[in-house]
Amino acid sequence: MGTEGARTDRLSILLEQFDKATDMARARLAGLGDEEYLWEPAPGCWSIRPRGEAVTPRAFGPGEWVLDLGDPDIPAGEYAEVARQAAGGMSVEKIAEDWSVSVARVEEVLAHTGEPEPDDTPLTTIAWRLGHLHHAFAGGWEWAFGERRQDPKLMVDFSPSAGVALRRFWAAVDRWRAAVGAVTEEQLDTIGFSQYPYGSDADEPFVGVIAGAGLEFIHHMAEIALLRDLWRVRHTLSGR
Repeated sequence: MGTEGARTDRLSILLEQFDKATDMARARLAGLGDEEYLWEPAPGCWSIRPRGEAVTPRAFGPGEWVLDLGDPDIPAGEYAEVARQAAGGMSVEKIAEDWSVSVARVEEVLAHTGEPEPDDTPLTTIAWRLGHLHHAFAGGWEWAFGERRQDPKLMVDFSPSAGVALRRFWAAVDRWRAAVGAVTEEQLDTIGFSQYPYGSDADEPFVGVIAGAGLEFIHHMAEIALLRDLWRVRHTLSGR
């Protein structure tokens, strides 16, 4: 394969990676049905649920269906990131605000020594993972390219229909991709170009926000692919 004329600037590399990931994800999600979309492979899963049946304390969404969300915490896998933030000069109060936890919890994390205990996090359904990504991309666009007013948690009308959810999801992803594709070099380096109200986007150069969005997409799509494999094997074995 020739590389003559290939662009190697920062944005092109990130966009090429994202485009390849979305192509693979579209193929991997083909044929997703409602039962598989909502399948809970283990007790205690997080998913989307009718508002009156929510089982988590901070489930959210503007419509009849809401996305499960538990009490805020700093997962063990993010302890190193918290330490990096503190070492970089971020105050404990700011870290606590970004993670929606108490100052005491941040201090506990910073005082931790040795290997963190594995995260005790719930398994999530395909519906949850798609809903999580959808509200992140919808909110990411709003707070970087839109009016920066809408709460990301109120922007996505979650649906129990896999077909409806996928159509809405890909529309949000495509809008994000089109907007990012027009970003200038100056905007890539602008700290606070994104004012996304949850997390640290407002404190980072926008190139880091773009890279983080791509990473989030890739790792959740890998999880969805595995769930689809488990669903297929489960139903193949049960049909024997």
